[in-house]
Amino acid sequence: MWHSKLGSTTLIRRRQLEAEASAVGFNLARGWIAQKIENQLDFLKDLKKNRPDDYDTLAPYIAKIAQLNEDLMSMKGSLDEKRGSIMGIEGMASLTYFEALNSIMPDAWKFNGRSRDPAKDAFNCLLNYGYGVLYSQVEKACIIAGLDPYMGFLHTDNYNKKSFVFDLIEIFRIHIDRTVVNLFSKKQVHEGLFDKIPGGLYLNKEGKAVLISAVNETLDKEIDYNGRNVKIRNTIQMESHSIANGLIK
Repeated sequence: MWHSKLGSTTLIRRRQLEAEASAVGFNLARGWIAQKIENQLDFLKDLKKNRPDDYDTLAPYIAKIAQLNEDLMSMKGSLDEKRGSIMGIEGMASLTYFEALNSIMPDAWKFNGRSRDPAKDAFNCLLNYGYGVLYSQVEKACIIAGLDPYMGFLHTDNYNKKSFVFDLIEIFRIHIDRTVVNLFSKKQVHEGLFDKIPGGLYLNKEGKAVLISAVNETLDKEIDYNGRNVKIRNTIQMESHSIANGLIK
């Protein structure tokens, strides 16, 4: 549960609204997607480095995603003009990225792209629940920083939709991706973690316990953040404060 009042000052939310229609909003939105794509590239490069047998398999995917990121960073214009183009590049990069991950999965756990409600396979089942855990962390960070979780840039306003949370989560998804792939790599995933439901799979109590433990372990790891060693979970709050402070400078 969060407090019914947003943190900090009304000025932050006013600037957030103004930014959506300015170059500030365009640069932030493009930057978040660029960071997401760079995170995906770094992960695939790590996999290629650590799995020599998959080097030739992963290389074409990496090249395609790198080109998409270059296309994104060369884009100019306003957010209203380029929102669809930004989301289109993000979609193509994600499609290629998940194809790459699928290519290195054991045959028993291969999946056919993303599936959500319900997940059609074990990989997506774990990924969806992990993203759900991450959503709550990002929403909390936004509220504490004084950002309006409903006032999105890329994900446009909609009734009862936390559009800004959907925007900001993009740069943190990689931590869930790495956690889920790591569970498969360590052979900690088995059929007993899932219950079959009409049209797909549901993560059962045992499955949730395994995933949440792994996610918490990931979030408690320290990474370099602006020259400091910071727990991943704390970078979410620090990034939210950084965005809020940037809006009111």
